[in-house]
Amino acid sequence: MISQLGRYEVLGELGHGAMGIVYKARDPLIDRVVAIKTINLGLALDEKEEYEERFYQEAKAAGRLSHPNIVTIYDVGKSGDVAYIAMELLQGRELRDIMNEGGLLPVDQILDIVAQVAQGLAYAHEHDIVHRDVKPSNIMVVRDGHVKITDFGIARMASSAVRTQTGMVLGSPKYMSPEQVMGKAIDMRSDIFSLGVMLYEMLTGQAPFVGENINAIMYQTLNVVPVPPNKLNPAVPEMLNFIVAKALAKKLEDRYQNAKDFAIDLRACRDTLPRSGQTINSLKPAAVEKANLPDAIGMTGKVVAGEEEDIPPSLVGLSPAFDSAAATMRLASLTAVNEDVDELSKVLNMPPPRVESISRSEPVIKVARQVLPVTPTRAAEPQSHAESSNQPSGGNLLLIIVVLLVLLGVASIFFF
Repeated sequence: MISQLGRYEVLGELGHGAMGIVYKARDPLIDRVVAIKTINLGLALDEKEEYEERFYQEAKAAGRLSHPNIVTIYDVGKSGDVAYIAMELLQGRELRDIMNEGGLLPVDQILDIVAQVAQGLAYAHEHDIVHRDVKPSNIMVVRDGHVKITDFGIARMASSAVRTQTGMVLGSPKYMSPEQVMGKAIDMRSDIFSLGVMLYEMLTGQAPFVGENINAIMYQTLNVVPVPPNKLNPAVPEMLNFIVAKALAKKLEDRYQNAKDFAIDLRACRDTLPRSGQTINSLKPAAVEKANLPDAIGMTGKVVAGEEEDIPPSLVGLSPAFDSAAATMRLASLTAVNEDVDELSKVLNMPPPRVESISRSEPVIKVARQVLPVTPTRAAEPQSHAESSNQPSGGNLLLIIVVLLVLLGVASIFFF
């Protein structure tokens, strides 16, 4: 273990992050204990300069944020091939560890946690900073259920370096928005989608979009609408179904337009619920009973989990043939503009399909449709062609009656 990072005296390791080691350290100038998050800059020479410049730019931007629900950044620096961020040392636990303990948190506690995250994001968005990597492992729960968002400013670095360093993680595909999957420019609404995914997972115990590899998850994110949370957890009120559906809307214009409105709706829903009275012990060491799907996936594209994940109802009926890069590319070719298709082609390292090849591809297998009502009372859906063909039409019924009457008349003449 290293003993010094810049002027900071390293006291020990706190953990390993996606991009480097997190240390506990002391600032001798003001005798303050801090957390030091390191980022490895061991890149190719032609990439290192751009990467380092972006790192400092993002870190400085994040350092300007001062909000109760955002971790405070004190300093940024470099030591050899290691860049680092010095931030406040939080006495608490990652939300991921709390979720991994088994069992669902009470709904009112979930709403309180997610509303605090939404408030922190709203403040960052007002200062033109998008997090880009909202997920449970980037949320800390400290004393009395207070929530802090971490890793502001370095999320963009993780995605920029992924194609150059073998073995690094490829972001957090479970929590990516559709526009992130497509390689489009993103804004604050992408963070809202990611927070909606986290909310769904906290309410149901499973992610809304899953798959055995990155391509499968990308396809689910673009094409599958998950079942309402209260179908998997009866404790979820109907109002919360609407909130989740709005946060997870595929189209940007259908989604919450800002995190502040998202937080207001979450708190309004929480106020309709009885308080559970339970508190989260944020200082208790995590005792993982079940290995959940990890936040990030390695460069191999395979999900590594402690045990096989159950397939949620939203994915039943989806052909494995469509959980592929080819399926994702076909979908993009049919729904996106040429620039977006070209960008996704570079990400997946495969040529975009021609229109004629798409038309000759295998028939699309239906996926589960959203069950969320648009209004409190749903109108009955019209019968499909297949259903109506099994019922006798009015004309056929009249013909049958006429034939029966004729037969009865012939029978009466024969016997009488």
